[in-house]
Amino acid sequence: MAGIGGLVLPRFAAAPYPIVPGERPKQARSVSVLNPYGQVPVSFIIDDSTTLVNMGHFCLPQFAEAWSSTKGPERFNVPWQTWPKEIPDSFVREFGEFCREQGVKGKYSIVPYPACVGWIDRVLPGWSRSELRDSLKLVRDFMMPDWDIHPEMISHTRVIDLKTGRPLPQKTDGGYWMENGGWCEGKSADEIGDYIAYALQILKNVDLPCEGFTTPGGFGSPAMENLEIGGMQALRSVFKVEVPHYFKYVASGSDESTLPQVEFASGIDTDSPDFIVNIPSCTGDWFGDWHGGNPGPMDEVVDRHITADFQQGRMVEVIRKGEPACFLTHWPNMYANGAGQNFKSFQAIVKRINAAYGDRIRWMKLSEIARYWAAKELTAIEHVGNSVTLNAPVGTTGFMLKIDTPGNAMPRIVAGPANTLDQMKEAKQTRGPLSSGEWRHSKTGIELCIELRKGKSVLQLS
Repeated sequence: MAGIGGLVLPRFAAAPYPIVPGERPKQARSVSVLNPYGQVPVSFIIDDSTTLVNMGHFCLPQFAEAWSSTKGPERFNVPWQTWPKEIPDSFVREFGEFCREQGVKGKYSIVPYPACVGWIDRVLPGWSRSELRDSLKLVRDFMMPDWDIHPEMISHTRVIDLKTGRPLPQKTDGGYWMENGGWCEGKSADEIGDYIAYALQILKNVDLPCEGFTTPGGFGSPAMENLEIGGMQALRSVFKVEVPHYFKYVASGSDESTLPQVEFASGIDTDSPDFIVNIPSCTGDWFGDWHGGNPGPMDEVVDRHITADFQQGRMVEVIRKGEPACFLTHWPNMYANGAGQNFKSFQAIVKRINAAYGDRIRWMKLSEIARYWAAKELTAIEHVGNSVTLNAPVGTTGFMLKIDTPGNAMPRIVAGPANTLDQMKEAKQTRGPLSSGEWRHSKTGIELCIELRKGKSVLQLS
């Protein structure tokens, strides 16, 4: 979770991107990979969500006990005792229905052992087994078509002993090992990977497949390279993920890029390359304090993202640059203890974004963005004469290319064992998005959109 209001350790830290990019293929300078379908990706990132448990209510006393002596007790002086223990499934459904109507997609965390209250694959004390089953079913059947599921480590509070399933004992200085803190310092990639895999396995036990993970607080910050390697290994081990990704960082400054980073790429010319995709958010949680106890003024919150005239705000800034615009909140903050204010702010932001940009943007899950950027960065591209050869370690939909070529070239795709030529359809519109199989002339050549297959593809220009 983000360090809003100084209540927890900083969640996001400035870091060089990429930390270790790894291998990259040769790509012809005359060929550029554009945004998917020619649209700017937009996504909504939700942290600190889980089944039923209001993490704001249950996390605060644990954070206070762990950090009051070092961060000051006044930072935890909030009336968490009066906040509801539950974020009801009725709110999950209301939120999800609005998002589906508006086309919103994104990432939704499920903390497996939320604040040490109980295990989502066993029992949550305070709720019946049927209530837990129904809540999981809601996530699985209703949310997952539009939302990636991430574990946010195991408890989001205390570090868990993987052998016992219980929190680690107090440190020698009387403090506690917290997932948001510095437990990862000195840990190997295997040790961090085992911890992430433990969380992933719990979600697998309740049929919630994952292609990525989210770090709570400063988890992994003292060992960022080992976090990425360990996370990649964990996702591959538990879910056999082809394109692993993770969310940890915020790039909210005007001078900061929000481009996803493909890191630790190796074996890119094989059938099973290794890499992980780092997807940042372009905002912090600007809806108020993460725990939902202090919602921000609606006008200020909405305008900070996008103003009523669609001319200012961070989302405007990023979309104009053509970079992915992923914005962020925490689930307790969206619920805001039932006040409804932040949900209304979110609705206003979404409606403004859709009204301002229409088909110039594309709402995507983080896994979809990760897959596209892996293909964008790791596909070898050769342009010789009238042929463009693509050698892709992963496939993706809506692969958009700009090819500098003279004359009135007409692209065809060499496909199938007989090397048949699939004719592409010339688009009528001269700008805007393209559908797969469409192409058009540009100032210096052509633009086209294809379904990129894993392996070798050839575009014949004639």
